[in-house]
Amino acid sequence: MMFPFEVPFEEVQSDLESYIDATFDSLESTFLAMPRGEGFIEYSVFEEGYEALKRATHSFQDMVPETVIAAVYSTPISFIILRTILGFTPPEWAYIASERTGVEIPQSAARAIDKRLRKNPLEPLSPSNDSITDTRIRAMVQAACDLIRKGVQEDVPDILHRLDKADTKCGLNSLQPLADLGVPYPMLLYERFLGRPFAAHRDSVSELVGDALENAIEGILSRAGISFRKTKHTERVPGFDQVPDFIIPDEFNPQVVIEAKIAEDDGTARDKVTRVQHLGELSMQGRRADQGPRYEVIACIAGRGFKIRREDMKKLILSTRGKVFTMNNLDHLIEFTKLKEYKSR
Repeated sequence: MMFPFEVPFEEVQSDLESYIDATFDSLESTFLAMPRGEGFIEYSVFEEGYEALKRATHSFQDMVPETVIAAVYSTPISFIILRTILGFTPPEWAYIASERTGVEIPQSAARAIDKRLRKNPLEPLSPSNDSITDTRIRAMVQAACDLIRKGVQEDVPDILHRLDKADTKCGLNSLQPLADLGVPYPMLLYERFLGRPFAAHRDSVSELVGDALENAIEGILSRAGISFRKTKHTERVPGFDQVPDFIIPDEFNPQVVIEAKIAEDDGTARDKVTRVQHLGELSMQGRRADQGPRYEVIACIAGRGFKIRREDMKKLILSTRGKVFTMNNLDHLIEFTKLKEYKSR
């Protein structure tokens, strides 16, 4: 079976279901493999931070801010261990710390601190009492120590407390035995079930996953000597209330636009199909149906999310007039689109 971009659009319309099947067959998931990204922590480094914090606190018996802060400044990855014990994201930790200490810690600052320490996890920090960053780190550590020491204060029916975990529910009485004896495997599995394995890392590298597809497209265009404008995520471009990922040759004379989208679930895929549909509608503004679009809309997609709903794939194929490509057939991108008119080598 041929792909929808290989045949005239009229033929696609006459046998749409078959072309949906062909596109489905060429889609592959990307969720099994993730880029490590900047700031990825190897287990050996993570364990070194854990052992440093354990030694400094005498096997988590001395969980007072001064002791933990000293460990964080000598072995910065200990800060990440502390956050992992809490089970919080950097913004969540910052919010709790601001509430408890009165120190203002914006979400962006919390993320920046977390990223900085992950990039240099074993390089000792130089403390400075006058630094706003030091003040924020100390406030976050203070709040963490308080939460870990106290654990869950009371059980409320139908409410799951974020600290109702094997290592934090009963304060230090929960943490110390686990540090000494380890966690029963069923409990480890249960908490993994509640939290999803690798979820935080997957979220942190989501843009890198998308970049893999965009980089492949950029490479194809560059090797062919095609002029193009690659837009930025928050950029505003005149003539587009929704900015596509690539505009060929440029935004002043758009002839081809490309949307590069990856989706691993059907909800995300539906949102991204809607974006492509809107670009298709923009291309027909002020045009009669017999005139065709002002510019060609191309969708380059990856991920299992696009394979779940046939209706979404139908909308995608129709809104691009058959110009839907996957990672498996991206090498045909120029041959079967208007891009070939702009090829210079």
